[in-house]
Amino acid sequence: MTLETPKLMEARRAAGILESALRGHTGDLTLADASARSGLPLRDAESGLHLLVSEHRGHLKATTEGELLFRFPHGFTKPWETRTRVQRALGAVLRGAAGAARFVVRAWIAIVLIAYVAIFLAILVAQMFARSSSDSREGGGFSGSFAGDFLFRLVADALFWTFHPFSPFVWTAEPAWSSHAPHAERRALAPQRDETPFYEKVNRFFFGPAPAPRDPLETEKLLLAEIRAQRGRIGLADVMRVTGLPRDEADPLMARLMLDYDGTVDVSEEGGIVYRFEAIRRTAADVGSPPPPPPVWAKREELPPLTGNGEGVNALIVALNGFNLLMSAYALGAHLTIEKLGLLARGEPLWALPAGGTAVALGVVPFVFSLALFALPLGRALLRPLKQRRLARQNARRAVLQAILARVGPAQRREPITDAALRRAWEEAAGEAPRPEEITREVAALGGDVDLESGEGIRYRFPDLEIEAKAVEAEREAASEEEARAGKVIFSSDV
Repeated sequence: MTLETPKLMEARRAAGILESALRGHTGDLTLADASARSGLPLRDAESGLHLLVSEHRGHLKATTEGELLFRFPHGFTKPWETRTRVQRALGAVLRGAAGAARFVVRAWIAIVLIAYVAIFLAILVAQMFARSSSDSREGGGFSGSFAGDFLFRLVADALFWTFHPFSPFVWTAEPAWSSHAPHAERRALAPQRDETPFYEKVNRFFFGPAPAPRDPLETEKLLLAEIRAQRGRIGLADVMRVTGLPRDEADPLMARLMLDYDGTVDVSEEGGIVYRFEAIRRTAADVGSPPPPPPVWAKREELPPLTGNGEGVNALIVALNGFNLLMSAYALGAHLTIEKLGLLARGEPLWALPAGGTAVALGVVPFVFSLALFALPLGRALLRPLKQRRLARQNARRAVLQAILARVGPAQRREPITDAALRRAWEEAAGEAPRPEEITREVAALGGDVDLESGEGIRYRFPDLEIEAKAVEAEREAASEEEARAGKVIFSSDV
């Protein structure tokens, strides 16, 4: 009689059966419990449970008997998804608004800072000719010869500095020494030319520098590098060290990685959980552990610059937008409507134009937009202290994580984790002392408790991390280098 090889059920299907069978259950579950309630074989119940832990933010526990316990604190609902959908919808709206605003800024540069400047320049030129033809007539207010000459010079300078630095027809003479220097030396000594388009510099001025694109698989790459560097055996402490995630987020992440990368879970006699990924170790390179990725606290989060532009570029943008603001205010005061432009073209001075009317195209529109554009960088500047404090707290949390993981290890190297040490780490990273609840919150997020048996001062214990560190170290010492070998080549198509 020949026995058929058992077939492994797809994890998604097994998870669906388990979800129906375990609905309404509260508390911990063993693998046998899940198998008995669902009727699934143990192998299928195991793959389904790990998928459910990953998707529903469940938790894993280990017993002294080497048994894994599965727990689903939220049941099989996903209350965080409602918040996530709202956040995504809000983010989409904000991104759309930012994109529309960036388009408006580009249109503003193309239309207002060029077309409006040209229109205002034409008006000033017409007024200068009108003034020269009627010297004996009285002028009024802002349209006097001094104001007209001043504005004309201001517009001419604005036009020059708008186009000259960015014109493709500009010719710049090389220094005398450069014509005699070798080509490579000339390139090395020559100043680097900023290739950023002018409209992008304007966007940076009003909206700030665009963030660097983020790799969506960055977390997975870091963890896989850590797994290979640690001989295919890691614990939650290693996950937190690389990613900075709290324990309740690192746990379901590892459940997902086990499904994606053929991982398994080992439980020591004391209950320490070790995640084993033997398949990830296979390599065609020389056997040897590659260097681990840097810990998350190796890179400090820094506040990006307000604009990312040079002072000259920022001054130019301020001058152009300020000029439009000034001229639009003047147009509003002079009631310079579109209908009156024909009279100006025929040489009529501004003071002789008929009163009344609201300058919408030449007054209201550029005035409102100029104010709004000035408000954007001002608002970002006012919010920078809040962002700086948020980044400081993030760096401080990473420093606390570093202080804890550095003191959690084998018993012979273990140091007491005192409240004073954690407060000192926080203060050095954030630049200010933490509030008492902040240290307590971080300790709880990493699975710590107050050590009631300690002597002087407040001390913390992380028993799960201590047991895990011992189990992981033992597994790594027992790991064979043969796991990493790809094996002997017995066939090659290039022979």
